[in-house]
Amino acid sequence: MDTENWVLALINSTAFLLCVLFTSYIIAVLRPFLARREVALGDREQFQWHIIVPCLNEQAVVADCVDHLIEVFPEATLWLVDDASDDRTPTLLAWLTRRYPSVHVVERRPPDARQGKGPALNAAWRQISAYLPPDTDRGRVIVGVVDADGRLEAFCPDVISGDDLFGDPAVGAVQIQVRVTADPDALTVTDIGRLTGDPARSRDQDLLIQLQDMEFVGPIAAMQFLRRRTGSVAMGGNGQFTRMSTLDTIAATYGTPWSGALLEDFELGLHVLLSGYRSEYCHDTFVAQAGLTQPRALLRQRTRWAQGNLQCLKYLWQVANSPHIRVSGVLEIGYYLAIPFTQITGSVVFPLSALVYVAYMMADPAGSDRWLLTGALGVLPLALAFGVLPHAAWGLFYRSRCAGMITRRRAWLLAVANLAYSYFLQAAAWRGLFRLLRGRSDWAKTARAADDRLPARARREQVSV
Repeated sequence: MDTENWVLALINSTAFLLCVLFTSYIIAVLRPFLARREVALGDREQFQWHIIVPCLNEQAVVADCVDHLIEVFPEATLWLVDDASDDRTPTLLAWLTRRYPSVHVVERRPPDARQGKGPALNAAWRQISAYLPPDTDRGRVIVGVVDADGRLEAFCPDVISGDDLFGDPAVGAVQIQVRVTADPDALTVTDIGRLTGDPARSRDQDLLIQLQDMEFVGPIAAMQFLRRRTGSVAMGGNGQFTRMSTLDTIAATYGTPWSGALLEDFELGLHVLLSGYRSEYCHDTFVAQAGLTQPRALLRQRTRWAQGNLQCLKYLWQVANSPHIRVSGVLEIGYYLAIPFTQITGSVVFPLSALVYVAYMMADPAGSDRWLLTGALGVLPLALAFGVLPHAAWGLFYRSRCAGMITRRRAWLLAVANLAYSYFLQAAAWRGLFRLLRGRSDWAKTARAADDRLPARARREQVSV
């Protein structure tokens, strides 16, 4: 085989292997997802609850978030981390501490401030640790993380206190479902885990926000169900809950619970597993968060995720040799850590494969008609099966999970748009790799879609600077 044919064969073989690998993974995640069962309720009073809310320039959302948490979760102690905000967030936080005795402010100032979400969470962990009496059973203390625009579902503490979750002493951390919406306050429940009032039912709902919600409700949730079987459930940045004793164990080994990766939530999940605890995912309760409405903001967020993913590759050898993680978990974690590389490779190989096909078709002495009647019959079904259906199917699946909130027409639109959305995210993998190679590790906070005004209640009570 000459060099030209060898290169062409390598391109086509790589494209085919990537397609098979991706499709096999989709099939693997769907089986446990479709077979899921509802978890049993527990007793939230068996635990002591502390919720950390990171705050960096969150004047538009933090007051409403705290009001909501106090209303649905009154037994929790809230720790608001002011990460050197330069808007009116500090004034609002001081106002909130006067309104609610269970609210505490953790102040961070330069040069320690604005070093990323992980260091902000570590500062809150230290204060919670000092706040707890010496005789506290730290295995009964649960530390949660809720973003400043988040809305925690009212049943959440009862659900994650169940026997399959924190009711089991072997469980060190629980990640709950994340919902993305234009208005987190519009998500309510009439029954545990059954959503109503979701603005996703609106035909005018922002398409980009619905694609993000579909991603969390569909592929990400399905991945977590597979991870439940492989023993490799990952933590997310919003709606994560961890035992204080687990955080203490991690800190004893790694210095702090949250370490330096830009994907500090996934890194925490790895540390939970490496420390010998089990992590769990709960789909029967949720935290709602505001979606991103601008592609540039989404790309910046996913670039940070991709770079954080690449940073966590350093744990792969430790994971592979851990006595606490079984082989299936090692394979799943390895696959996830390799996703940026498969995205980067696919973004090069698939267009090249298509160009090769077109070039051969145009150069065929018998004419392009023969290629369309013969070659296309073999190539197009493969392209459809491996490159289109795994992405597009989530649109129809999303409609089935939204209990009539999504019209059939909207579902087809989401199916088509999800193709572009999936390939758009490949750009984030490239950007993450370039940032890593250039040694850039600065942390950029995700921009909120909310305006810069104080919330209505704060304005009515004339909060002053």
